[in-house]
Amino acid sequence: MAETDREANRFSARAGRYASVGANVGGVAARMAMSRLFGKEGTTSAAALAQALGGLKGPIMKVAQLLATIPDLLPPEYAAELQKLQADAPPMGAAFVKRRMQSELGLGWQDRFGSFDLKPAAAASLGQVHRASTKEGEQLACKLQYPDMQSAVEADLKQLEIAFALHRRMNSWLDTREIAKEIGARVREELDYEREAKHARLYGEVLKDIDAVRVPRVFPDLSTKRLLTLGWLDGDKILGFAEEPVEVRNRIAQAMFKAWWHPFSRAAVIHGDPHLGNYTVFSEGGEAAGINLLDYGCVRIFHPRFVGGVVDLYRGLLEEDAARIVHAYEVWGFKNLDKEKIEILNIWARFIYGPLLEDRTRTVADGVKPGEYGRRQAFQVHQALKERGPVTVPQEFVFMDRAAVGLGAVFLHLRSELNYHRLFEAEIEHFSLETLGERQSQILAQAGLPKPA
Repeated sequence: MAETDREANRFSARAGRYASVGANVGGVAARMAMSRLFGKEGTTSAAALAQALGGLKGPIMKVAQLLATIPDLLPPEYAAELQKLQADAPPMGAAFVKRRMQSELGLGWQDRFGSFDLKPAAAASLGQVHRASTKEGEQLACKLQYPDMQSAVEADLKQLEIAFALHRRMNSWLDTREIAKEIGARVREELDYEREAKHARLYGEVLKDIDAVRVPRVFPDLSTKRLLTLGWLDGDKILGFAEEPVEVRNRIAQAMFKAWWHPFSRAAVIHGDPHLGNYTVFSEGGEAAGINLLDYGCVRIFHPRFVGGVVDLYRGLLEEDAARIVHAYEVWGFKNLDKEKIEILNIWARFIYGPLLEDRTRTVADGVKPGEYGRRQAFQVHQALKERGPVTVPQEFVFMDRAAVGLGAVFLHLRSELNYHRLFEAEIEHFSLETLGERQSQILAQAGLPKPA
């Protein structure tokens, strides 16, 4: 396929992307650097950066949103502005969609569907979704990638490397190289819809016995590397249930907890994109019954030992076992730890694990707005590491951390009140690295995915 792939990583497409990104962001970056040098950094530069990125669309928007959700990677004012960005790329027109579909499925592609709506049902940073149906009337969601996304991604990631290099010069206490590596790996994976189809099959297997979480069926005969066809799952937006009775909100939150922690504890995988648009709520008998898990582009597969580290840190914090806590950090890949750095990392750990450690019904964080979840603790870590750094954030840790914060924000939107401790204990009951490794190998093999290194 590589020999005939006209949309492979092309120099001409990258060059055009460099020009557009550089022109929009370069001036803002220069002002940011000067503002920091003179101690005047603030919301003006942050708003200018958001405005510059907002006009670009495409993968740079995805990267910007990722950066904004990793606590303390950016100053609070920048994170707040970037989180406002929406992936609202202008949709491809009907004639363009027809050409794209023909390039993926060949001449007569429309004859393979019962119906196909040329107007997109949703548009995102890397592609758009069209509603369709099979010849038998089964409803479909067809995600069609925008053209030249591979070149755009490579160009945008190169810009990201430059931005991270500047960040390291300004903040010597935080080594961002592993963060950049992880973001690059996940965004590149999101381009590969064949891999995303395998992710969906993996989730379908691991969640097959969880009635409160629905995973769409994959239609491989109607899918390619740049076209993914899944079964359509009817549902309503999560925020539409924010004012429902607490028992309804709790039911949705418990389904979200299952959708996230069950695959992690059973197969060492997480759904790494906490965007609310990736979930809808399905109803039965006129009442919310669970969630639909819609998107599988940003999925992180871990080595089982990483899950062992999560369990060890939980047990270490619960039992105040300092040696077990240190072991967990070392398993994750933190290096050159001393007593002071461990205490700093524990600030963040106690925040993330806080709801899991208390055996009581509670909110995930009392009196905190969803957009502010984790910011205060991140600032504490930021200030402490300035004194005791540098520290390198391990690559595997990045999306685990980000997804945990995103999940907490969903619970805050719902104002759910659950015993998170007992929910978590149920997920790790009889936990064994050997059992997890065997189960993961089996599930990955069934989905056609390689084992993690």
